[in-house]
Amino acid sequence: MIDILIPTRDRPVELATTLAGLAAQTEAFDVIVSDQSGGSDGFDGSASFDTPSAEAMARVLRTQGRRVEFLRHLPRRGLAEQRAFLLERSSAPLVLFLDDDVWLTPGVVTRLRTALRSLRCGLVGAAVQGLSYLDDERPHQTACFEEWPGPPCPEQVTPDSPAWARASLHLAANLCHIERRLALRPGEWRAYKIAWVGGCVLFDRAKLVDSGGFDFWPSLPAEHVGEDVAAQLRVMARYGGAGIIPSGAIHLEAPTTMPVREVDAPKVLPPAQLYPA
Repeated sequence: MIDILIPTRDRPVELATTLAGLAAQTEAFDVIVSDQSGGSDGFDGSASFDTPSAEAMARVLRTQGRRVEFLRHLPRRGLAEQRAFLLERSSAPLVLFLDDDVWLTPGVVTRLRTALRSLRCGLVGAAVQGLSYLDDERPHQTACFEEWPGPPCPEQVTPDSPAWARASLHLAANLCHIERRLALRPGEWRAYKIAWVGGCVLFDRAKLVDSGGFDFWPSLPAEHVGEDVAAQLRVMARYGGAGIIPSGAIHLEAPTTMPVREVDAPKVLPPAQLYPA
């Protein structure tokens, strides 16, 4: 039913932690990891999955009946191409793109699948939360929180649109503070309006492919960011999308492996590529 797709690079400890979170899920899924660890050409370093911890977690997942595929995908052509490669390797009707520095609390995958089935949109996301910010409440960043009253409607969100301000909802531990105010019952979840979601996004695969997926990757240099945002904007423009609260996706708060951030995909791609007809 679900393929969980994990792009990784130079994060052996974080990847093993991410896999440990998956081992605690009860949903049926398979896992595909695409590793681009190493130097500029990618061939002079060890794979992030080539560690006792990652292998141990893979064995746990396999004993649970899940397929785990570790792949080396080289040379590096950028994260958009890496995600396009993972999408091509998948075959399930639902694909969960999960970053390699995210630990999921038990039940997150099931909640995402339930929400996507209920909302019948193109994507639902569990925004990652940095728990080191639990005591840092930011009302000015959460004032734009707005629930979807029903299934999400298609909407064209652009970096210069008012809806882009919703990105602040996912900073620090903002969703944890919103969740506390909502006083949700056990098992209850709410769908809310987003600009985009980082780190943990479940797509209807057919709708992602119909929206173009990551086929814009040749237009970007190898060093870029925002490729996940660009793909989400495409899907939301055609099919709608939502964030889900509670999130349950915990950011490990590790240093970024993408320090060069001058090229931000949704801000440099032309509208014809970002929102194909």
